[in-house]
Amino acid sequence: MGSPWKGFVEFTLPASPPTAFVSADLSSTSPVGLSLSPYGRSMSFDPGMLHNNGHTAYANGTGPGIRETGLVEKLLTSYGFIQCSERQARLFFHCSQYNGNLQELKIGDDVEFEVSSDRRTGKPIAVKLLKIKPEVLPEERISGQVGPDLHAYPFTVLHGYIHPVVSSIPVHLDGKSAPGQAPTGSVCYERNGEVFYLTYTPDDVEGNIHLDTGDKVSFYMDTNKHTGAVSARNIQLVKKKQMRCQGVVCATKEAFGFIERADVVKEIFFHYSEFKGDLEALQAGDDVEFTIKDRNGKEVATEVRLLPQGTVIFEDISIEQFEGTVVKVIPKVPTKNQNDPLPGRISSRIGFNDKELPFGEKDTKSKVTLLEGDHIQFNISTDRRDKLERATNIDILPDTFDFTKETREMGVIAAIRDGFGFIKCVDRDARMFFHFSEVLEESQLHISDEVEFTVVPVGPVYKLFTKDMLSAQRNHAVRIKKLPKGSVSFNTQSEQRFMGVVEKEVVATNAKNASPTKVKEKEAEEGVIAYEDCGVKLTVPYHNKDIEGGGYPQAGDKVEFSINEVKRTGLQSAVSVRVLNRNASNAKRLIGFVATLKDNFGFIETANHDQEIFFHYSEMCGDLENLELGDTVEYTLSKGKGNKVSAEKVTKVAAVNGISEDVEATVMMGKVIRPLRSVDPSQTEYQGLIEITEEGATKGPNYPFGIMGMSNKADGLQKGELVKFHVCTVAQTGQKMASNVVPQRRAMVECVKDQFGFITYEVGESKKLFFHVKEVQDGLELQTGDEVEFSVVLNQRTGKCSACNVRRVSEGPKPVATPRPDRLVNRLKSITLDDASAPRLVIVRQPRGPDNSKGFNVERKTRQPGVID
Repeated sequence: MGSPWKGFVEFTLPASPPTAFVSADLSSTSPVGLSLSPYGRSMSFDPGMLHNNGHTAYANGTGPGIRETGLVEKLLTSYGFIQCSERQARLFFHCSQYNGNLQELKIGDDVEFEVSSDRRTGKPIAVKLLKIKPEVLPEERISGQVGPDLHAYPFTVLHGYIHPVVSSIPVHLDGKSAPGQAPTGSVCYERNGEVFYLTYTPDDVEGNIHLDTGDKVSFYMDTNKHTGAVSARNIQLVKKKQMRCQGVVCATKEAFGFIERADVVKEIFFHYSEFKGDLEALQAGDDVEFTIKDRNGKEVATEVRLLPQGTVIFEDISIEQFEGTVVKVIPKVPTKNQNDPLPGRISSRIGFNDKELPFGEKDTKSKVTLLEGDHIQFNISTDRRDKLERATNIDILPDTFDFTKETREMGVIAAIRDGFGFIKCVDRDARMFFHFSEVLEESQLHISDEVEFTVVPVGPVYKLFTKDMLSAQRNHAVRIKKLPKGSVSFNTQSEQRFMGVVEKEVVATNAKNASPTKVKEKEAEEGVIAYEDCGVKLTVPYHNKDIEGGGYPQAGDKVEFSINEVKRTGLQSAVSVRVLNRNASNAKRLIGFVATLKDNFGFIETANHDQEIFFHYSEMCGDLENLELGDTVEYTLSKGKGNKVSAEKVTKVAAVNGISEDVEATVMMGKVIRPLRSVDPSQTEYQGLIEITEEGATKGPNYPFGIMGMSNKADGLQKGELVKFHVCTVAQTGQKMASNVVPQRRAMVECVKDQFGFITYEVGESKKLFFHVKEVQDGLELQTGDEVEFSVVLNQRTGKCSACNVRRVSEGPKPVATPRPDRLVNRLKSITLDDASAPRLVIVRQPRGPDNSKGFNVERKTRQPGVID
């Protein structure tokens, strides 16, 4: 069968670099020969040659008519030998097979030929020889910009130069490869839109340097005359591949920021437009990587991307901790000429050498002020970039106060605010300001905690703070240490007890219009005690709050006392004053119970619980803030203007049982027919009255009750209320009275507002009782119509009642939607679409879109669940 090819065809691609002919065997079964030069530029075909001058074109399995190249190795008068380029073979050829001037053929010339077999011997021989013209490679040096990814970074020609890409020799080979074969790499360059690869060996690189993939290089091209392969030689490194740098964002501004580099001790600028990621998530302290580029003569970071937290490490911190002494502290206010970021200094003996290490503000574990001479412990941090050592994790040791020369003071926490507080000092009049950051050991401080501290002059920062918000103090407390309870004492009290006589009584303050929380004793209105010490007659002041036992001492009373001295001022006063004997004219002290407290006066229920005694707050001995209803007090009766009886020298004493004897266990049911006088001031009797209600009868025995007979002293029982109680007998009089009185109140919730509501319950002249939602038990939300139980509390000062301890007994009916009126329902049923009298929709204005076109032009489509258009 004849071949479809009609002769020999040769064509050449654009010849740059110069054309060379290289063949490549594609298949032993294909009748077509395809050859590529080392540049990939030319191809040769000879499909029709099956026989040649009696020589069969089959040798060693090669297909018919395939052209090969080789090198003339030996040349004699009539024959010679060729060394094949594509395979390890040495072929005989006869000079008659050479197509050309035999005189021009020399040893080493490149030839092209076909392989046939000798008809007599059957050995392969070369036939139809053709000399290949020598290729003149360009002597220009090829150079350009390197890109790691050929497709991602398309090449361009710059000033006529070629841009190569290096594929480096693997480092793990260490210059070793298979026996007899040198390790190779490759360079890639582009010309006229085509890409070419050339190999190279370590010997082809000038300067004995290692090339990495992506390095920019320049080189010459070289052809191996033996094999015809083109390679790169005299390779020079132009520029190393630009590596990605790492760092930490150290500052962020409105449109730009700065990165602290991890390779050098330097910050670099970057614009937010160069950040590849969510800009909202970027913040100072984030680890990033970036590329450095030169813009306007300055280095900037580009292509900034986030890295996982903890990727960038600037320093190595020692595991071992060291001890040292602070020799230079960081100034609170840096000077104008201070450029040192690590101004502090620590002296330490490490190994056998004395070493001084710097430190900065961020190297201390806490914000507690450091002083020169402080004994501290720390770790050593070594910067990976410049190997600079510094002290870090600095912590003050507990024994540091033995090394410093500071003066420690003591006091008690007097006030605490948000982030700061004040200390009441033992040795100073003014309260001392302190900040929470100055507390040692991270202990939580509370009011009345006892502390030890150091006083230092206030800095400009504290001046601004205290001037605008607190007070213009000049000092503040630092290095605050919490002390055990009982460590701080503002006074010193003598262990010796003295005997004396009251020379002057305490003058009561004129506080008729003062409230219990505002009554204060004035220092000028104090009593005086005369006594002798070592034969010297002395006097000492005393106050009512320093009296022990019941009643105030009067002039001429003999007393026993101790002397207290204030450390800060040295002032002395008598404390723990106890009356030894009184004058015969002294009135009898009585026991009673607080029944009523008004703005500046109150009433005391007598021990027999049958009447009340008026007293003014100016006659109260002790702290009025702690006085509550039902408290037991001791007092003296006196008569004032109009022959009215009142209580004087009222003193709160230990609680005693108000009604204690013979309390019956039976629980009685009754109704209040008369309240206490504190609830109804218009009545003349003090006691309230409860009438027993029995089954089948509405009336029964009546039992009086007082403030001590009520279970809740603040519960204002109203007339007509149902109560539960016990019956007891008063020991002093034998009278039977009601005790443990508990009201039984049930009513309906009338309405509930936002934070309060009203109960339908008549109290005095009001038919509604106020309550706050905080008084509702179990946190329930009451609704209108709910039935509740509650207690009534009477505000003694305003005279108004309110409900407390509100508990829901049962829920009210659920609100039902009001049905439509029948007339409206009938009208709707009578309306039809065809009814001429039916209401019609009148278009007032035609719909228009944003472009002033009629709206609703887009056809509506039924939306499919889960499908997004």
